[in-house]
Amino acid sequence: MSAAVTMEQGAAEASPRTKARIAAVFYLLEGAPAVFQQAVIARLIVSGDAGATATNILANEMLFRVWFAAALLAVACHIAYTVLFYDLFRVVNRTIALLAAAVSLVACALQAFAALFQLTPLLALEGGTSLGALTPGQAQTLALVSLNLHAQAFNIYLIFFGFWLILTGYLILRSTFFPRIIGALLVLDGLGWATFLWPPLANSLYPVISVVAALAEIPLVLWLLVVGVNGQRWQEQAGNA
Repeated sequence: MSAAVTMEQGAAEASPRTKARIAAVFYLLEGAPAVFQQAVIARLIVSGDAGATATNILANEMLFRVWFAAALLAVACHIAYTVLFYDLFRVVNRTIALLAAAVSLVACALQAFAALFQLTPLLALEGGTSLGALTPGQAQTLALVSLNLHAQAFNIYLIFFGFWLILTGYLILRSTFFPRIIGALLVLDGLGWATFLWPPLANSLYPVISVVAALAEIPLVLWLLVVGVNGQRWQEQAGNA
């Protein structure tokens, strides 16, 4: 009987740790399309030159389709880790955890909306019954405008992502099962992304925002993957809640 009880306790402690590690995997997968965009797609977009951009898009159609598909998968991963983070941190403060989840789901919706503008350039340049009346020049302009709208929509997504980071950082600071230094860094990280409320300020601070994001989010993911959470303290805080 004692051995059975010990096994049950061990399984209970492993559960939040396992969820933390799964959340980290989804977090990494969700960020992959952004890396792909910066490393590959950004080089194909020529600012202010619709013709050159259109040529690059048509010459790399498969890359753009992969980018769009990856963006949709990123939304699914984002939803998944939103649910897992809520489940992990509801024992700290259920109201704040629920608010963080709601903010994150709004961010997911904006992320999906932004993805639509990734597909529009291909639809415009390839023509079709609905867009066949456009001249080549108009189609090229529409493609470039769509990519610019994608950038603007993604910036709005970053604002809500920043709010989620602030709330999650607060929950980590209040938790007993996670390093509080990571919570403090996440709050700073979130404040940085929230500056996209005023894009000129965000653009001027972007190098600093990127460094703070790396200092906060890389340790977060590594800790979740390697350590997870302290299962015993999580259970204790869950009992107190």
